[in-house]
Amino acid sequence: MAKSDKDVVITGIGLVSSLGVGREAHEALILGDSAPAPIVDTERFAPYPVHPLPAIDWSQQIPKRGDQRQMENWQRLGVFAAGLALDDAGFKDDADACASMDMIVAAGGGERDINVDSMIVDEALKRNDREALLNQKLTTELRPTLFLAQLSNLLAGNISIVHKVTGSSRTFMGEEGAGVSAVETAAARIRAGQSTHALVGGAFIAERLDIILMVEAIKGHQTGEWSSIWARDKDHGGGMIMGSVGAFLILESRGHAEARGARIYATIEQVEGDRGNRAEGRLEKRLERMVSGAKPELVMSGTTGFHDLAAREKAFFEAKFPEAALRGFGGLIGHSVEAQFTAGIGLAAMALSAAKPVAPFDKDHEKAMAKPAATALVTTIGHQRGEGVALLAANA
Repeated sequence: MAKSDKDVVITGIGLVSSLGVGREAHEALILGDSAPAPIVDTERFAPYPVHPLPAIDWSQQIPKRGDQRQMENWQRLGVFAAGLALDDAGFKDDADACASMDMIVAAGGGERDINVDSMIVDEALKRNDREALLNQKLTTELRPTLFLAQLSNLLAGNISIVHKVTGSSRTFMGEEGAGVSAVETAAARIRAGQSTHALVGGAFIAERLDIILMVEAIKGHQTGEWSSIWARDKDHGGGMIMGSVGAFLILESRGHAEARGARIYATIEQVEGDRGNRAEGRLEKRLERMVSGAKPELVMSGTTGFHDLAAREKAFFEAKFPEAALRGFGGLIGHSVEAQFTAGIGLAAMALSAAKPVAPFDKDHEKAMAKPAATALVTTIGHQRGEGVALLAANA
């Protein structure tokens, strides 16, 4: 494909997962001679395993203690990962560039006051007037600041406050689809000439009792020990192991990036999302349309681990691109919902930029690569709805 000044290129990657903090930590592990062992906590929320946050010195990206204290963990993680991406792209100390930078965030709901939730449930078991009970507790037990902390657009607000990113701001909600829409919108704006540089991403904290409860409500959790994301035992839960992840990218127009001499990791050639009923092969038909014309050598899959869904995705891509190497990155860092798509794009961009083969994350279910990939397809198939793909090419 001929180059254009309006090509969408990746110039910054900010990633935090159970594997470590920052792009370099992930490159060292993901692009090594063999895949790293997943880091899983099987005790704290037993019987539900999670991929936990690593040790983080928040002050490296959020220097003011007051800023740290007024954020919840998911906001701290998002602000931290956004700072890593700005640093990586060379924008962190460029006040003018940050002031004109667009920002698109994929966010879920804020964290809950677990003690109040538990109190309401316990008392509701003893009373029939539960609506009156709920209204009473809402007015007497919840901190006023909790309502503010649960606003999804406060992640973007805190990034603006801490990192002075003050161009246009958008926040998408909608689980995995939010991450897809965030990247899709940023890429479309850059191609249309409406934006030259944008900060895009999201954050997800798996280590929350309310998240554990919601996933258990749909019988989605894998239980017990970790196992391959492509072959999780149906006798041990639904198949998902959640992971705490913060993932932000700096996307730029090629003209803007080259004018400032930026390092370009990869070009985003195509981004698309869709959603709908998955019965009777409709999922495969949508995927067929979305990947039409693509010829990836690497498929970086954001599969959830749900038994039937993972099997369908694997069968589709192995049949569609038999020469491509499939890598299920959720087996290493967990499923991170809103952050999943940008995490996968970041990992794929690292591999393309380094021009190194990506070792199988699971030797029993993924084949080795004979040579580095020049093209990569990143997928995210939502645990309940929504699909997204991004086609990346190495920067020639």
